[in-house]
Amino acid sequence: MPSDPTSRPTVHSTPTPAPAPLPAATGYLGLLRNREFTGLYAGFTLTVAASTLSGFALGTLVDEQTGSPFLTAVSMYGATFATVLGALTLMSVADGGRPRRTVVLLQLASLAGVAAQAIPGLPLAVRFALLLLLGFFQSLGTGARLGLLSEVVPVSAYAPARSLMNITSGGTAILGYAAGAVLLRYAGPRGVFVIAACLTALGAAVVAATVRERSVRLTRRPGLRQTWRTNAELFSHPRRRVLLLALWVPNGLIVGCEALFISYDPGHAGTLLAAGSAGMLLGDLTVGRLLTAAARRRHAFALRLLLAAPFLLFAVHPPAPVLAVAVFLASAGFAATLPLQEQLLEVTPEAIHGQVQGVESAGRMTWQGLGAAIAGGLAQCFGPGTAIALAAAASLAVTLLTRPSRHRPRDPSL
Repeated sequence: MPSDPTSRPTVHSTPTPAPAPLPAATGYLGLLRNREFTGLYAGFTLTVAASTLSGFALGTLVDEQTGSPFLTAVSMYGATFATVLGALTLMSVADGGRPRRTVVLLQLASLAGVAAQAIPGLPLAVRFALLLLLGFFQSLGTGARLGLLSEVVPVSAYAPARSLMNITSGGTAILGYAAGAVLLRYAGPRGVFVIAACLTALGAAVVAATVRERSVRLTRRPGLRQTWRTNAELFSHPRRRVLLLALWVPNGLIVGCEALFISYDPGHAGTLLAAGSAGMLLGDLTVGRLLTAAARRRHAFALRLLLAAPFLLFAVHPPAPVLAVAVFLASAGFAATLPLQEQLLEVTPEAIHGQVQGVESAGRMTWQGLGAAIAGGLAQCFGPGTAIALAAAASLAVTLLTRPSRHRPRDPSL
C-alpha cells in the first residue's frame, strides 16, 4: 500500500455506540444472538430466495416464448455479468457514509426491477434490460452488505459468518428452485415475480429494522471517480492482486468444469451436481465452523489443490460413482475462499472493506461465467471429458503460480 497519506481514503470518526463484542470462538448460534448480524443474515437469505424465484420464473417465461436454450440460460444467469459493471463504476457506494441506508435503497431499487417483471406482456428486450439492471444493483448491494458485515462481527467471527451465509445461500437456492417449480404450476410466472418482489421488500424492511447506521466512513462523495481511484489503490498492492487472482480464477475454472456435466454424461449429471453441492456445503461447514483461523490458513493451500485435482480424472472416464466421489471431495475445496477472504480484509484499509468485498464478489461471479465459456469452448474442440481435465489443470497452474515464492516471507494462506 502506498506510503503517501494523501493516497489513502479520508475518514471521520464520530463515535457511535458499538454492539457488545462476540466471543473469540463464535459459533453459528452465537452469531445469531447478534441482532445486527441476524438482520443482515435474514435480509441476505430473503434476497437469495427472491433472486432464485425471479430467475427461475424469467427462465421459464423466456423458454416458453423463444424455445432458445441460449436465451433461457442467459435469462437465468445473465445478471452475474452485470456485477463487473458495478465493480467498475459505483462500488464506492459500499463504503459511503450511511451504509444501512445504502443497503435499503439498493434493495428497494431491486424491488422495483423485480416488480416490473410481473407486468404482463413486457417485451423480452425490456426484461433483459431489467435483468442487467438488477445484476448491477445486486453487485452494489453485495458490497454494501459485506462492508456492514465486517463491522457488525469481529474479525474472529468473520469466517464463520461468511460460512453460514454461504451454506444458507446454497440451501436457499436449492429450496427456491423446488418451490419455484411448484409455484409456477399454480401461480404462473407473474405470480412468482410478485412473490419474489414481496420477499425483496421484506428483506429491505428487516435490514432497516435491525441494523444501526455507521458513522466512521469515507468523507468523499461516492461515485465513478472515487470507485476508480479506490480500485486503482486496491490493485496497486501486490498481495491484494495475488489474493484476488487466487479467489477469482481457480474457482471460475472449476465452475466451468461443472457446467460441462450435462454434456459429459446427461444420465448422471444430476448426481454429479448434487455431489458438488453436498461437498461445497460440507467444506464451508467444516472450514468455517470447526477450524480456527490459524488452521484455516494452514490448510488453505491444500484446499485449493483439492478443488481442482480430482477433476483430472474426467480425462480417463472412470465409472460414474468414482466421479461422484471425486466431485464431492473437490467441491469441499471451495471453502478455501474463506481464509483468502480473511487475508484480503487484513491487507485492506477498514474504510474500504465494503468496496474490496464487492469487487471480490463481482470478480468471482464474472469469472464463473468466463470459466463456463472457456470450458465450453474447450469442449467444442476436445470433447467434454478432456475439456474438464484441461480446465482443472489450468486451475491448478494458477493456484501454484499465486503461491508466494520461497524467497519471500511465506504466508500459509496462499
